[in-house]
Amino acid sequence: MIFRSRAPLRLGLAGGGTDVSPYSDLYGGAILNATISMFAYATIEPRSDGKIVINSVDRKERLEFNSKDYLEIDGNLDLLKGIYNRIVKDFAKKPLSLELTTYVDAPPGSGLGSSSTLVVAILGAFAEWLSLPLGEYDIAHIAFEIERKDLEMTGGKQDQYAATFGGFNFMEFYDNDKVIVNPLRIKPEIINELQFNLLLYYTGTSRLSSKIIEAQVKNVSEKKERSVEAMHKLKEQAIMMKEAILKGKLDEIGEILDFGWQYKKQMAEGITNPVIEEIYEAAKRAGSTGGKISGAGGGGFMILYCPRNTRYKVIESLQKFGGEFRRYQFTKYGVETWKV
Repeated sequence: MIFRSRAPLRLGLAGGGTDVSPYSDLYGGAILNATISMFAYATIEPRSDGKIVINSVDRKERLEFNSKDYLEIDGNLDLLKGIYNRIVKDFAKKPLSLELTTYVDAPPGSGLGSSSTLVVAILGAFAEWLSLPLGEYDIAHIAFEIERKDLEMTGGKQDQYAATFGGFNFMEFYDNDKVIVNPLRIKPEIINELQFNLLLYYTGTSRLSSKIIEAQVKNVSEKKERSVEAMHKLKEQAIMMKEAILKGKLDEIGEILDFGWQYKKQMAEGITNPVIEEIYEAAKRAGSTGGKISGAGGGGFMILYCPRNTRYKVIESLQKFGGEFRRYQFTKYGVETWKV
């Protein structure tokens, strides 16, 4: 028997960064995101030879161990090993023998939540194999704990919940890791128009999000007024975006994205750079009304809102930068699991 899982990557449309502690603990955070048809995949094949094989296809890395209850965290595929360790500790209660194969449709550092989405996909595959009684909130919370607590990786909370729940969600974040996911009921014609108008552009560069997030955390911890006020504005942006999408006020989306982008850049150093600014300004000259870097910033994917038929001029105007536009569709579902 083979056990498979896939979880969707996400576009953060508004409020990005307010899901990161300590801001979310002190003030409460709010984010609006939507999942897209780019995925993280996980396959588990049980073995009977007492071996553990971990195979990350997209990273071209493969590790093999004798079956044991704890895999050493040493900088090599730690994310995958950390999930195995948590599954054994909390659920299996004994060493497992398996081959775990993973693949992600976007490179690391892309800004689409690829690391957290992969954790959710792998947890889904384990839940399918071991028949674990885990609901959506359970999977998302365990994924968050593995990354942020077990492995001490810097970051927020939105990605794990987006990948698990799927669709368009307005998420609220509070102290003690409390998260409330509010699924949005959006008319199909509005989703179709959003999909047509919202371009996904890969800058061709990845970035180390942890450095940017560490700077953001430091600014909030030290109560630096400019950064904290910027995050307050981003939380407002999430509410503005929710209202615009639910009411079908699509002409306002670009301005709301631009409003958030101007404040996002004030959260920490490294979120933008001259190349990103040049791309953004070129897109606006060609007809885009707003956009942003996806994720923490510094590189990866950008989203650009292009109302009416301006998408074609924007695509043409960015050819000189050497990046690429990615086709996608919004997805309704979060993590999905099955067996073969």
